[in-house]
Amino acid sequence: MAKTNPFQFMQQVRAETAKVTWPTRREVLVTTVMVFIMAALTAVFFFLVDIVIRTGLAGLLGMFN
Repeated sequence: MAKTNPFQFMQQVRAETAKVTWPTRREVLVTTVMVFIMAALTAVFFFLVDIVIRTGLAGLLGMFN
């Protein structure tokens, strides 16, 4: 593999960075809100599953008490 000097490396890095399509402020805002919504929905889902399992387990153990 051919080695490049630091100057050529920096030129290549700048050229590759120029090819990147950066998201707009609106896209970042929308995806951030979506992440928070999905995290909240996931938390509610696991909270409900936890309640169901806890109630079922309490009922099952209550039968043998």
